Amino acid sequence: MPVSVSLHQLSWSTPDNQPLFTDLELSFGPGRTGLIGRNGTGKSTLLRLIAGLVPPAAGSVTLAGTLGMLEQSVQVEHDATVADHLGVSQAMALLDRLEQGRGSVEDAGEADWSLPGRIQAALQQVGLPELAPDRRLDTLSGGQRTRLSLARLILALPDIILLDEPTNNLDADGREAVANLLRNWRGAAIVVSHDRALLREMDAIVELTSLGARTYGGNWDLYAERKALELAAAEHDLASSERKIAEIDRKLQAVAEKKARKDGAGKRKAAKGDIPRIMLGGMKENAENTSGEGARLADRLRSKAAEAASAARARVEVLTPLTVTLTPTGLPQGRTVLEADTLSGGPDPLNPVIRDFSLHLAGPERVAITGPNGAGKTSLLRLLTGDLPPVSGTARIHLAFALLDQTVSLLDPALSIRDNFRALNPEADENTCRSALARFMFRADAALQRVGTLSGGETLRAGLACTIGGNAPPQLLILDEPTNHLDIQSIAQVEAGLRGYDGALLVVSHDAAFLDAIGITRTIALGAAPILNPG
Repeated sequence: MPVSVSLHQLSWSTPDNQPLFTDLELSFGPGRTGLIGRNGTGKSTLLRLIAGLVPPAAGSVTLAGTLGMLEQSVQVEHDATVADHLGVSQAMALLDRLEQGRGSVEDAGEADWSLPGRIQAALQQVGLPELAPDRRLDTLSGGQRTRLSLARLILALPDIILLDEPTNNLDADGREAVANLLRNWRGAAIVVSHDRALLREMDAIVELTSLGARTYGGNWDLYAERKALELAAAEHDLASSERKIAEIDRKLQAVAEKKARKDGAGKRKAAKGDIPRIMLGGMKENAENTSGEGARLADRLRSKAAEAASAARARVEVLTPLTVTLTPTGLPQGRTVLEADTLSGGPDPLNPVIRDFSLHLAGPERVAITGPNGAGKTSLLRLLTGDLPPVSGTARIHLAFALLDQTVSLLDPALSIRDNFRALNPEADENTCRSALARFMFRADAALQRVGTLSGGETLRAGLACTIGGNAPPQLLILDEPTNHLDIQSIAQVEAGLRGYDGALLVVSHDAAFLDAIGITRTIALGAAPILNPG
Protein backbone atom coordinates (compact mmCIF):
# COMPACT_ATOMS: atom_id res chain seq x y z
CA MET A 1 0.00 0.00 0.00
CA PRO A 2 1.48 3.43 -0.97
CA VAL A 3 2.53 5.70 1.89
CA SER A 4 0.04 8.47 2.62
CA VAL A 5 -1.29 10.92 5.20
CA SER A 6 -5.03 11.71 5.18
CA LEU A 7 -6.77 14.37 7.26
CA HIS A 8 -10.55 14.04 7.47
CA GLN A 9 -12.74 16.85 8.89
CA LEU A 10 -9.87 17.82 11.16
CA SER A 11 -10.56 20.61 13.66
CA TRP A 12 -8.35 22.16 16.32
CA SER A 13 -8.49 25.32 18.43
CA THR A 14 -5.93 27.19 20.53
CA PRO A 15 -6.19 27.06 24.36
CA ASP A 16 -8.16 30.35 24.23
CA ASN A 17 -10.66 28.74 21.83
CA GLN A 18 -9.45 30.44 18.65
CA PRO A 19 -10.06 27.93 15.80
CA LEU A 20 -7.03 27.14 13.65
CA PHE A 21 -8.61 24.39 11.53
CA THR A 22 -12.27 23.59 10.99
CA ASP A 23 -13.28 20.45 9.05
CA LEU A 24 -9.92 20.41 7.26
CA GLU A 25 -9.72 17.87 4.40
CA LEU A 26 -6.19 17.27 3.14
CA SER A 27 -4.05 14.42 1.87
CA PHE A 28 -0.34 13.87 1.25
CA GLY A 29 1.10 11.08 -0.87
CA PRO A 30 4.62 10.05 -1.85
CA GLY A 31 6.87 12.95 -2.74
CA ARG A 32 7.99 16.17 -1.12
CA THR A 33 5.37 18.70 -0.01
CA GLY A 34 6.22 22.15 1.32
CA LEU A 35 3.78 23.44 3.96
CA ILE A 36 3.71 27.24 4.08
CA GLY A 37 1.57 30.02 5.54
CA ARG A 38 1.77 33.09 7.70
CA ASN A 39 2.87 32.75 11.29
CA GLY A 40 -0.05 31.75 13.48
CA THR A 41 -1.89 29.75 10.80
CA GLY A 42 -0.95 26.50 12.54
CA LYS A 43 1.77 24.88 10.40
CA SER A 44 3.73 23.40 13.32
CA THR A 45 0.50 22.43 15.07
CA LEU A 46 -0.62 20.55 11.95
CA LEU A 47 2.62 18.55 11.96
CA ARG A 48 2.13 17.72 15.64
CA LEU A 49 -1.44 16.58 14.94
CA ILE A 50 -0.19 14.32 12.13
CA ALA A 51 2.51 12.93 14.43
CA GLY A 52 -0.07 12.24 17.17
CA LEU A 53 1.67 14.55 19.64
CA VAL A 54 -1.56 16.49 20.22
CA PRO A 55 -5.14 15.20 19.79
CA PRO A 56 -7.55 16.88 17.36
CA ALA A 57 -10.70 18.54 18.66
CA ALA A 58 -12.59 16.66 15.95
CA GLY A 59 -11.87 14.61 12.86
CA SER A 60 -9.12 12.09 12.24
CA VAL A 61 -5.60 11.55 10.91
CA THR A 62 -4.88 8.34 8.98
CA LEU A 63 -1.32 7.19 8.24
CA ALA A 64 -0.24 4.50 5.83
CA GLY A 65 3.40 3.82 6.76
CA THR A 66 5.84 4.55 9.58
CA LEU A 67 6.55 8.13 10.60
CA GLY A 68 9.52 10.16 11.84
CA MET A 69 9.61 13.84 12.80
CA LEU A 70 12.22 16.60 13.01
CA GLU A 71 10.99 19.35 15.34
CA GLN A 72 12.20 22.96 15.39
CA SER A 73 14.37 22.55 18.49
CA VAL A 74 16.15 19.67 20.19
CA GLN A 75 15.51 19.45 23.94
CA VAL A 76 18.76 18.57 25.70
CA GLU A 77 18.53 16.42 28.83
CA HIS A 78 21.28 16.40 31.40
CA ASP A 79 24.21 14.16 30.35
CA ALA A 80 22.41 13.07 27.13
CA THR A 81 24.79 11.87 24.43
CA VAL A 82 24.84 11.65 20.64
CA ALA A 83 23.96 7.95 20.90
CA ASP A 84 20.99 8.80 23.15
CA HIS A 85 19.65 11.24 20.60
CA LEU A 86 20.12 8.75 17.77
CA GLY A 87 18.23 6.16 19.83
CA VAL A 88 21.08 3.64 19.67
CA SER A 89 22.50 3.75 23.22
CA GLN A 90 21.26 0.29 24.23
CA ALA A 91 22.25 -1.29 20.92
CA MET A 92 25.74 0.22 21.15
CA ALA A 93 26.09 -0.91 24.78
CA LEU A 94 25.15 -4.45 23.73
CA LEU A 95 27.86 -4.45 21.06
CA ASP A 96 30.34 -3.09 23.59
CA ARG A 97 29.55 -5.94 26.00
CA LEU A 98 30.05 -8.52 23.27
CA GLU A 99 33.37 -6.96 22.20
CA GLN A 100 34.58 -7.15 25.81
CA GLY A 101 33.53 -10.78 26.10
CA ARG A 102 30.78 -10.04 28.65
CA GLY A 103 27.76 -10.62 26.43
CA SER A 104 25.27 -13.48 26.63
CA VAL A 105 23.96 -15.78 23.93
CA GLU A 106 20.80 -13.67 23.81
CA ASP A 107 22.96 -10.55 23.31
CA ALA A 108 24.70 -12.21 20.38
CA GLY A 109 21.34 -13.00 18.80
CA GLU A 110 20.12 -9.42 19.14
CA ALA A 111 23.33 -7.68 18.10
CA ASP A 112 23.30 -5.48 14.99
CA TRP A 113 26.90 -5.48 13.84
CA SER A 114 26.05 -3.19 10.94
CA LEU A 115 24.98 -0.40 13.30
CA PRO A 116 28.36 1.36 13.77
CA GLY A 117 28.83 1.53 10.01
CA ARG A 118 25.29 2.84 9.46
CA ILE A 119 25.76 5.46 12.19
CA GLN A 120 28.99 6.62 10.58
CA ALA A 121 27.33 6.77 7.14
CA ALA A 122 24.40 8.79 8.51
CA LEU A 123 26.73 11.23 10.30
CA GLN A 124 28.81 11.53 7.14
CA GLN A 125 25.70 12.31 5.11
CA VAL A 126 24.77 15.25 7.39
CA GLY A 127 28.31 16.61 7.62
CA LEU A 128 29.22 15.35 11.10
CA PRO A 129 31.67 12.53 10.29
CA GLU A 130 33.88 12.99 13.36
CA LEU A 131 31.09 13.13 15.95
CA ALA A 132 31.64 10.44 18.60
CA PRO A 133 28.56 8.56 19.89
CA ASP A 134 29.51 9.30 23.53
CA ARG A 135 29.81 13.07 23.01
CA ARG A 136 27.39 15.10 25.15
CA LEU A 137 24.59 16.92 23.36
CA ASP A 138 25.04 20.10 25.39
CA THR A 139 28.46 20.59 23.75
CA LEU A 140 26.85 20.86 20.29
CA SER A 141 25.56 24.02 18.63
CA GLY A 142 21.91 24.36 17.64
CA GLY A 143 22.85 23.72 14.01
CA GLN A 144 24.81 20.57 14.91
CA ARG A 145 21.83 19.25 16.90
CA THR A 146 19.58 19.81 13.89
CA ARG A 147 21.98 17.87 11.67
CA LEU A 148 22.10 15.10 14.27
CA SER A 149 18.30 14.90 14.16
CA LEU A 150 18.55 14.46 10.39
CA ALA A 151 20.99 11.59 10.96
CA ARG A 152 18.44 9.99 13.30
CA LEU A 153 15.87 10.06 10.49
CA ILE A 154 18.36 8.53 8.07
CA LEU A 155 19.05 5.72 10.54
CA ALA A 156 15.36 5.03 11.24
CA LEU A 157 14.27 5.23 7.56
CA PRO A 158 10.56 5.85 8.22
CA ASP A 159 8.12 5.91 5.31
CA ILE A 160 6.94 9.44 6.13
CA ILE A 161 9.07 12.29 7.49
CA LEU A 162 7.83 15.56 8.98
CA LEU A 163 10.37 18.41 9.03
CA ASP A 164 9.59 21.61 10.96
CA GLU A 165 11.79 24.51 9.75
CA PRO A 166 14.75 22.14 9.17
CA THR A 167 17.18 24.80 7.91
CA ASN A 168 16.80 27.17 10.86
CA ASN A 169 20.21 27.74 12.49
CA LEU A 170 21.99 25.80 9.76
CA ASP A 171 24.96 27.12 7.78
CA ALA A 172 25.29 26.65 4.03
CA ASP A 173 26.67 23.12 4.35
CA GLY A 174 23.87 22.16 6.76
CA ARG A 175 21.23 23.52 4.42
CA GLU A 176 22.71 21.50 1.59
CA ALA A 177 22.58 18.39 3.81
CA VAL A 178 18.82 18.93 4.31
CA ALA A 179 18.31 19.46 0.57
CA ASN A 180 20.26 16.27 -0.21
CA LEU A 181 18.23 14.26 2.30
CA LEU A 182 15.01 15.38 0.61
CA ARG A 183 16.33 14.85 -2.92
CA ASN A 184 17.08 11.23 -2.08
CA TRP A 185 13.94 10.53 -0.02
CA ARG A 186 11.74 7.88 -1.60
CA GLY A 187 8.77 8.04 0.76
CA ALA A 188 6.59 11.00 1.74
CA ALA A 189 8.04 14.22 3.17
CA ILE A 190 6.03 17.12 4.61
CA VAL A 191 8.24 20.16 5.18
CA VAL A 192 7.28 23.34 7.04
CA SER A 193 9.72 25.96 5.81
CA HIS A 194 10.24 29.57 4.80
CA ASP A 195 13.52 28.71 3.05
CA ARG A 196 12.84 29.55 -0.58
CA ALA A 197 15.84 27.59 -1.82
CA LEU A 198 14.57 24.46 -0.03
CA LEU A 199 11.00 25.02 -1.25
CA ARG A 200 12.33 24.96 -4.82
CA GLU A 201 13.12 21.28 -4.16
CA MET A 202 9.44 20.45 -3.45
CA ASP A 203 7.03 18.55 -5.68
CA ALA A 204 3.98 20.41 -4.31
CA ILE A 205 3.15 23.35 -2.03
CA VAL A 206 0.29 23.39 0.49
CA GLU A 207 -0.61 26.83 1.80
CA LEU A 208 -2.47 27.33 5.08
CA THR A 209 -4.49 30.54 5.42
CA SER A 210 -7.39 31.75 7.50
CA LEU A 211 -9.59 30.47 4.65
CA GLY A 212 -8.29 26.89 4.90
CA ALA A 213 -5.69 24.87 2.97
CA ARG A 214 -4.95 24.85 -0.75
CA THR A 215 -2.59 22.57 -2.69
CA TYR A 216 -0.46 23.83 -5.58
CA GLY A 217 1.35 21.41 -7.87
CA GLY A 218 5.01 22.20 -8.44
CA ASN A 219 7.71 23.96 -6.46
CA TRP A 220 8.05 27.44 -4.93
CA ASP A 221 8.58 29.27 -8.23
CA LEU A 222 5.42 27.83 -9.77
CA TYR A 223 3.50 28.60 -6.58
CA ALA A 224 4.71 32.23 -6.62
CA GLU A 225 3.53 32.64 -10.23
CA ARG A 226 0.08 31.25 -9.35
CA LYS A 227 -0.22 33.52 -6.31
CA ALA A 228 0.60 36.60 -8.36
CA LEU A 229 -2.19 35.68 -10.79
CA GLU A 230 -4.61 35.01 -7.89
CA LEU A 231 -3.85 38.38 -6.29
CA ALA A 232 -4.44 40.19 -9.60
CA ALA A 233 -7.76 38.35 -10.05
CA ALA A 234 -8.87 39.09 -6.47
CA GLU A 235 -8.00 42.78 -6.84
CA HIS A 236 -9.98 42.87 -10.12
CA ASP A 237 -12.99 41.22 -8.45
CA LEU A 238 -12.80 43.65 -5.52
CA ALA A 239 -12.66 46.69 -7.81
CA SER A 240 -15.57 45.33 -9.88
CA SER A 241 -17.72 44.70 -6.77
CA GLU A 242 -16.96 48.13 -5.36
CA ARG A 243 -17.94 49.73 -8.69
CA LYS A 244 -21.27 47.84 -8.59
CA ILE A 245 -21.96 49.08 -5.06
CA ALA A 246 -21.20 52.66 -6.09
CA GLU A 247 -23.44 52.33 -9.17
CA ILE A 248 -26.34 50.96 -7.09
CA ASP A 249 -25.88 53.77 -4.54
CA ARG A 250 -25.98 56.37 -7.33
CA LYS A 251 -29.16 54.86 -8.78
CA LEU A 252 -30.77 54.74 -5.33
CA GLN A 253 -29.87 58.37 -4.79
CA ALA A 254 -31.32 59.34 -8.19
CA VAL A 255 -34.56 57.41 -7.48
CA ALA A 256 -34.83 59.03 -4.05
CA GLU A 257 -34.34 62.51 -5.52
CA LYS A 258 -36.93 61.84 -8.28
CA LYS A 259 -39.44 60.55 -5.70
CA ALA A 260 -38.84 63.59 -3.53
CA ARG A 261 -39.56 65.91 -6.47
CA LYS A 262 -42.71 63.94 -7.44
CA ASP A 263 -43.96 63.88 -3.83
CA GLY A 264 -43.43 67.63 -3.61
CA ALA A 265 -45.44 68.24 -6.79
CA GLY A 266 -48.24 65.97 -5.51
CA LYS A 267 -48.43 67.82 -2.21
CA ARG A 268 -48.66 71.15 -3.99
CA LYS A 269 -51.54 69.86 -6.16
CA ALA A 270 -53.28 68.41 -3.13
CA ALA A 271 -52.93 71.72 -1.36
CA LYS A 272 -54.69 73.44 -4.27
CA GLY A 273 -57.53 70.88 -4.08
CA ASP A 274 -57.21 69.84 -7.74
CA ILE A 275 -57.36 66.07 -6.93
CA PRO A 276 -60.27 64.35 -5.12
CA ARG A 277 -59.37 62.94 -1.67
CA ILE A 278 -60.21 59.31 -2.61
CA MET A 279 -57.86 59.48 -5.60
CA LEU A 280 -55.11 60.96 -3.43
CA GLY A 281 -55.31 57.94 -1.10
CA GLY A 282 -55.02 55.45 -3.97
CA MET A 283 -52.15 57.32 -5.57
CA LYS A 284 -50.30 57.42 -2.24
CA GLU A 285 -50.78 53.67 -1.69
CA ASN A 286 -49.57 52.83 -5.22
CA ALA A 287 -46.52 55.06 -4.81
CA GLU A 288 -45.64 53.49 -1.47
CA ASN A 289 -45.99 49.95 -2.87
CA THR A 290 -43.86 50.77 -5.92
CA SER A 291 -41.28 52.56 -3.79
CA GLY A 292 -41.11 49.72 -1.26
CA GLU A 293 -40.63 47.05 -3.91
CA GLY A 294 -37.92 49.10 -5.61
CA ALA A 295 -36.16 49.61 -2.31
CA ARG A 296 -36.25 45.90 -1.53
CA LEU A 297 -34.84 45.03 -4.95
CA ALA A 298 -32.12 47.63 -4.56
CA ASP A 299 -31.27 46.29 -1.10
CA ARG A 300 -30.96 42.77 -2.50
CA LEU A 301 -28.69 43.93 -5.31
CA ARG A 302 -26.55 46.00 -2.95
CA SER A 303 -26.34 43.17 -0.43
CA LYS A 304 -25.20 40.75 -3.15
CA ALA A 305 -22.56 43.20 -4.38
CA ALA A 306 -21.39 43.85 -0.81
CA GLU A 307 -21.01 40.12 -0.17
CA ALA A 308 -18.93 39.75 -3.33
CA ALA A 309 -16.79 42.72 -2.30
CA SER A 310 -16.31 41.28 1.19
CA ALA A 311 -15.22 37.90 -0.21
CA ALA A 312 -12.82 39.56 -2.65
CA ARG A 313 -11.46 41.81 0.11
CA ALA A 314 -10.79 38.73 2.30
CA ARG A 315 -8.92 37.08 -0.59
CA VAL A 316 -6.89 40.24 -1.21
CA GLU A 317 -6.01 40.48 2.50
CA VAL A 318 -4.88 36.84 2.59
CA LEU A 319 -2.87 37.23 -0.63
CA THR A 320 -1.35 40.63 0.23
CA PRO A 321 1.70 40.33 2.49
CA LEU A 322 2.87 42.57 5.32
CA THR A 323 3.74 46.14 4.30
CA VAL A 324 6.60 47.94 6.05
CA THR A 325 7.28 51.67 5.69
CA LEU A 326 10.17 53.14 7.70
CA THR A 327 10.90 56.64 8.92
CA PRO A 328 14.30 57.97 7.68
CA THR A 329 17.17 57.85 10.18
CA GLY A 330 19.13 60.71 8.60
CA LEU A 331 22.48 58.88 8.84
CA PRO A 332 24.96 60.84 6.67
CA GLN A 333 27.36 59.23 4.21
CA GLY A 334 30.80 58.60 5.69
CA ARG A 335 29.75 58.93 9.34
CA THR A 336 31.70 56.42 11.45
CA VAL A 337 29.17 53.98 12.88
CA LEU A 338 31.22 51.17 14.41
CA GLU A 339 34.89 50.45 15.04
CA ALA A 340 36.55 47.22 16.18
CA ASP A 341 40.32 46.87 16.50
CA THR A 342 42.05 43.48 16.94
CA LEU A 343 39.06 42.24 18.94
CA SER A 344 39.33 38.82 20.62
CA GLY A 345 36.93 37.03 22.96
CA GLY A 346 34.03 34.65 23.36
CA PRO A 347 32.00 32.83 26.01
CA ASP A 348 35.16 31.04 27.19
CA PRO A 349 37.89 33.65 27.85
CA LEU A 350 40.55 30.91 27.89
CA ASN A 351 39.60 29.79 24.39
CA PRO A 352 38.36 32.86 22.47
CA VAL A 353 36.35 31.95 19.41
CA ILE A 354 36.94 35.43 17.91
CA ARG A 355 40.59 36.37 17.43
CA ASP A 356 42.07 39.69 16.21
CA PHE A 357 38.90 40.84 14.46
CA SER A 358 38.89 44.38 13.03
CA LEU A 359 36.06 46.26 11.34
CA HIS A 360 35.29 49.85 10.37
CA LEU A 361 31.66 50.50 9.39
CA ALA A 362 30.78 53.95 8.02
CA GLY A 363 27.58 55.59 6.79
CA PRO A 364 24.65 53.48 5.63
CA GLU A 365 26.83 50.45 4.83
CA ARG A 366 25.18 47.03 4.75
CA VAL A 367 27.51 44.39 6.13
CA ALA A 368 26.79 40.66 6.42
CA ILE A 369 28.65 38.34 8.80
CA THR A 370 28.70 34.75 7.53
CA GLY A 371 30.49 31.54 8.46
CA PRO A 372 29.84 27.95 9.45
CA ASN A 373 28.03 26.95 12.65
CA GLY A 374 30.37 27.36 15.60
CA ALA A 375 32.45 30.11 13.95
CA GLY A 376 31.35 32.62 16.61
CA LYS A 377 29.01 34.92 14.67
CA THR A 378 26.64 35.53 17.60
CA SER A 379 29.61 35.89 19.98
CA LEU A 380 31.03 38.54 17.65
CA LEU A 381 27.80 40.56 17.84
CA ARG A 382 27.89 40.32 21.65
CA LEU A 383 31.49 41.57 21.67
CA LEU A 384 30.71 44.45 19.30
CA THR A 385 27.72 45.62 21.37
CA GLY A 386 29.47 45.27 24.73
CA ASP A 387 27.27 42.43 25.93
CA LEU A 388 30.40 40.26 26.21
CA PRO A 389 33.70 41.72 27.55
CA PRO A 390 36.64 41.20 25.17
CA VAL A 391 39.79 39.34 26.11
CA SER A 392 41.75 41.90 24.11
CA GLY A 393 41.18 44.65 21.60
CA THR A 394 38.44 47.26 21.52
CA ALA A 395 34.96 47.76 20.05
CA ARG A 396 32.85 50.89 19.98
CA ILE A 397 29.50 51.87 18.46
CA HIS A 398 29.26 55.64 17.96
CA LEU A 399 25.50 56.17 17.63
CA ALA A 400 22.12 54.77 18.64
CA PHE A 401 21.61 51.13 17.67
CA ALA A 402 19.17 48.27 18.18
CA LEU A 403 20.07 44.59 18.36
CA LEU A 404 17.51 41.94 17.54
CA ASP A 405 19.00 38.65 18.70
CA GLN A 406 17.54 35.24 17.91
CA THR A 407 15.29 35.29 20.99
CA VAL A 408 14.36 39.01 20.68
CA SER A 409 15.45 39.44 24.30
CA LEU A 410 14.94 43.22 24.24
CA LEU A 411 11.18 42.58 24.57
CA ASP A 412 9.69 41.88 28.01
CA PRO A 413 7.64 38.68 27.61
CA ALA A 414 5.38 39.70 30.53
CA LEU A 415 4.26 42.92 28.77
CA SER A 416 1.98 43.47 25.79
CA ILE A 417 3.38 44.44 22.40
CA ARG A 418 1.97 47.93 22.93
CA ASP A 419 3.60 48.32 26.34
CA ASN A 420 6.92 47.09 24.98
CA PHE A 421 6.74 49.68 22.20
CA ARG A 422 6.01 52.49 24.68
CA ALA A 423 8.86 51.32 26.92
CA LEU A 424 11.34 51.32 24.03
CA ASN A 425 9.95 54.55 22.50
CA PRO A 426 9.04 56.72 25.52
CA GLU A 427 8.71 59.85 23.38
CA ALA A 428 6.00 58.27 21.16
CA ASP A 429 2.33 59.05 21.77
CA GLU A 430 -0.46 56.48 21.53
CA ASN A 431 -1.27 57.28 17.89
CA THR A 432 2.37 56.84 16.85
CA CYS A 433 2.51 53.56 18.76
CA ARG A 434 -0.66 52.17 17.21
CA SER A 435 0.31 53.27 13.68
CA ALA A 436 3.75 51.65 13.97
CA LEU A 437 2.33 48.38 15.27
CA ALA A 438 -0.40 48.35 12.60
CA ARG A 439 2.26 48.56 9.89
CA PHE A 440 3.59 45.27 11.23
CA MET A 441 0.08 43.71 11.31
CA PHE A 442 -0.55 44.22 15.03
CA ARG A 443 -3.84 46.07 14.71
CA ALA A 444 -6.41 46.90 17.43
CA ASP A 445 -6.53 44.13 20.07
CA ALA A 446 -3.64 42.26 18.42
CA ALA A 447 -1.35 44.96 19.81
CA LEU A 448 -2.48 44.02 23.32
CA GLN A 449 -1.21 40.43 23.11
CA ARG A 450 1.39 39.52 25.74
CA VAL A 451 4.75 38.93 24.06
CA GLY A 452 5.24 35.69 25.97
CA THR A 453 2.20 34.18 24.18
CA LEU A 454 3.46 34.93 20.64
CA SER A 455 4.95 32.45 18.19
CA GLY A 456 8.61 32.82 17.22
CA GLY A 457 7.76 34.64 14.01
CA GLU A 458 5.28 36.96 15.71
CA THR A 459 7.87 37.78 18.39
CA LEU A 460 10.45 38.83 15.81
CA ARG A 461 7.83 40.86 13.96
CA ALA A 462 6.97 42.58 17.26
CA GLY A 463 10.68 43.24 17.84
CA LEU A 464 11.01 44.87 14.43
CA ALA A 465 7.90 46.98 15.06
CA CYS A 466 9.18 48.17 18.45
CA THR A 467 12.68 49.09 17.19
CA ILE A 468 12.43 50.38 13.62
CA GLY A 469 8.69 51.10 13.43
CA GLY A 470 8.67 54.37 15.38
CA ASN A 471 9.37 57.96 14.39
CA ALA A 472 13.02 57.81 15.50
CA PRO A 473 14.49 54.49 14.29
CA PRO A 474 18.09 53.74 15.33
CA GLN A 475 20.83 54.62 12.85
CA LEU A 476 22.36 51.15 13.20
CA LEU A 477 20.31 47.97 13.14
CA ILE A 478 22.01 44.71 14.13
CA LEU A 479 20.17 41.51 13.22
CA ASP A 480 21.09 37.96 14.26
CA GLU A 481 19.50 35.41 11.90
CA PRO A 482 16.40 37.60 11.35
CA THR A 483 14.62 35.24 8.96
CA ASN A 484 14.77 32.11 11.14
CA HIS A 485 11.19 32.42 12.41
CA LEU A 486 9.48 34.68 9.87
CA ASP A 487 6.99 33.32 7.36
CA ILE A 488 7.70 33.83 3.66
CA GLN A 489 5.31 36.74 3.20
CA SER A 490 6.80 38.57 6.18
CA ILE A 491 10.34 37.93 4.95
CA ALA A 492 9.48 39.49 1.59
CA GLN A 493 8.10 42.64 3.18
CA VAL A 494 10.88 42.94 5.78
CA GLU A 495 13.22 42.78 2.80
CA ALA A 496 11.26 45.59 1.16
CA GLY A 497 11.33 47.63 4.37
CA LEU A 498 15.06 47.13 4.94
CA ARG A 499 15.78 48.13 1.35
CA GLY A 500 14.17 51.47 2.21
CA TYR A 501 16.01 51.78 5.55
CA ASP A 502 18.66 54.53 5.29
CA GLY A 503 20.64 53.51 8.37
CA ALA A 504 23.53 51.08 8.67
CA LEU A 505 22.92 47.33 8.76
CA LEU A 506 25.00 44.58 10.37
CA VAL A 507 23.40 41.23 9.69
CA VAL A 508 24.27 37.65 10.64
CA SER A 509 22.40 35.31 8.31
CA HIS A 510 22.71 32.04 6.40
CA ASP A 511 19.84 33.07 4.07
CA ALA A 512 21.58 34.03 0.84
CA ALA A 513 18.32 35.10 -0.84
CA PHE A 514 17.56 37.47 2.06
CA LEU A 515 21.06 39.02 2.04
CA ASP A 516 20.85 39.56 -1.71
CA ALA A 517 17.39 41.14 -1.45
CA ILE A 518 18.39 43.71 1.20
CA GLY A 519 21.37 44.93 -0.82
CA ILE A 520 24.33 43.80 1.27
CA THR A 521 27.43 45.74 0.15
CA ARG A 522 30.09 43.84 2.07
CA THR A 523 30.27 40.25 3.32
CA ILE A 524 32.70 39.21 6.05
CA ALA A 525 33.20 35.45 6.33
CA LEU A 526 34.69 34.67 9.73
CA GLY A 527 38.10 33.17 9.25
CA ALA A 528 38.40 34.55 5.70
CA ALA A 529 39.12 37.86 4.03
CA PRO A 530 36.17 40.26 3.43
CA ILE A 531 34.30 39.72 0.16
CA LEU A 532 33.11 42.77 -1.75
CA ASN A 533 29.79 42.07 -3.44
CA PRO A 534 29.66 43.00 -7.13
CA GLY A 535 27.63 46.05 -7.99
